[in-house]
Amino acid sequence: MTTALFVVSEEGYWGEECIEPLTSLSDASVDVTVATPSGSPPEIDERSVDPDEVGEETAEHVMEVHENDDRLNDPIPVAAADADEYDAVVFPGGHGTEWDINQDRHARTLLADAVAGDDGTALVVCHAVGILAFTWGESEGRLVEGRDVTGFPNEWEEGIVDDHDRMPDGRKLPYWVEDEVRAAGGNWDAELDADTSVTVDGDLVTARGPGSSAAAAETLLDELGIEQPA
Repeated sequence: MTTALFVVSEEGYWGEECIEPLTSLSDASVDVTVATPSGSPPEIDERSVDPDEVGEETAEHVMEVHENDDRLNDPIPVAAADADEYDAVVFPGGHGTEWDINQDRHARTLLADAVAGDDGTALVVCHAVGILAFTWGESEGRLVEGRDVTGFPNEWEEGIVDDHDRMPDGRKLPYWVEDEVRAAGGNWDAELDADTSVTVDGDLVTARGPGSSAAAAETLLDELGIEQPA
């Protein structure tokens, strides 16, 4: 059976970016395990389940899975996971990843190991793409150096934070994903003129944001050689 590990933030993951791939892979008979930094259930970004923000249908579906999925409610600690035991490692986005997942040394090891091997694949979505700037590759340099990637663009961040980089909830955003990935040598293209943006570079799949979640799941299934349910 094909297996996947989801590495989910305890500081606020974006609902659709986790739930869409999780349910899509589950529907395709992929065995999914969820990990969080401490092993506590992940927290969801309240904006991602606000009907005024994402629509009533998406909000209801995401919250239903968030509250009732046994895998999300009983995750393993990130430090207990081994990328070699999974065919894919998935990093859902959300601003919360900037405070935990992207700075977690065990999460970065999972990403590096998933991309380094011949068999593994990694999917990194939205703000989680920032982890690429802080992860070392097999050779000297960052994992993202020279790779084609997409992720949450500066142009969108400008519409969220204030002049002091404070989030609507008052938290200070520590960095902007696009800036860090570019500085680490990534070939950045968020394809702002396109409805969705998913980029494949070897064993690394990146996706721009919530609206690309379904396309990201489809791309990952293709990379895993799994026929998608009709």
